[in-house]
Amino acid sequence: VDVGGTNTDLLFLDPETGRYQVSKVATTTADQSLAVLEGLQTGGMPVAELEAVVHGTTIATNAVLERKGARCGLITTRGFRDVLELGRRTRPNNYGMTGSFEPLIDRELRLEVSERLDARGRVVLPLDETEVRSALERLESLGAEAVVIHFLHAYANPIHEERAAEIAREIWKSGFISTSSEILREVREFERGSTAAVNAYVQPILAAYLERISQRLKDAGFLHQLLVMQGNGGTLTAQAAARQPVQTVMSGP
Repeated sequence: VDVGGTNTDLLFLDPETGRYQVSKVATTTADQSLAVLEGLQTGGMPVAELEAVVHGTTIATNAVLERKGARCGLITTRGFRDVLELGRRTRPNNYGMTGSFEPLIDRELRLEVSERLDARGRVVLPLDETEVRSALERLESLGAEAVVIHFLHAYANPIHEERAAEIAREIWKSGFISTSSEILREVREFERGSTAAVNAYVQPILAAYLERISQRLKDAGFLHQLLVMQGNGGTLTAQAAARQPVQTVMSGP
């Protein structure tokens, strides 16, 4: 199933015979899951008899392109609040202090806490848990729907990010918590942090959609896990996509 802005396209395949059928229905923009279910009913068999449903969706991509994602907060190592804005040599003036684009997380929602690891992942400065709690409460009061935890050198040792996430789960009501070491465990702070920011930015939107469509499929008798297309052409379960929706950016057939 591939949902577009105008039409929802479906390809039904019988793996035993190799026979296939193509179908098209109008996309229901208010709730794309309605068109998906309508389209699945054009395949000539009950939804309950389908062995797999693979879904390509542009929800995450459109949210980023149109800047219609969630209001996000960032908790990061003291001194690294502006990594998302400075980027990596993407400024009009290489020695300037501002970037050439607006980060997905506003500066007022990017907060710093005391902690530090070295490049080998050894603790230089322990995580200040009191500051983490204060930052989370501050972000919640500012209306953040999702939070990113992004600490220096977390690729080498995620211990501080994981502990901050544990604290966040005690406080953060929505449960939308992205740690950079889980989303992209790679060296380089901008790449890791910006990827985690995208994850948080689209997570509330995509998670809500996947919950709706999974429930509609279940109500129709579908007994298997919904599979979602990744941007790299692979698939992952709807449950995994709800945790790491950044993987679905550029999702498609």
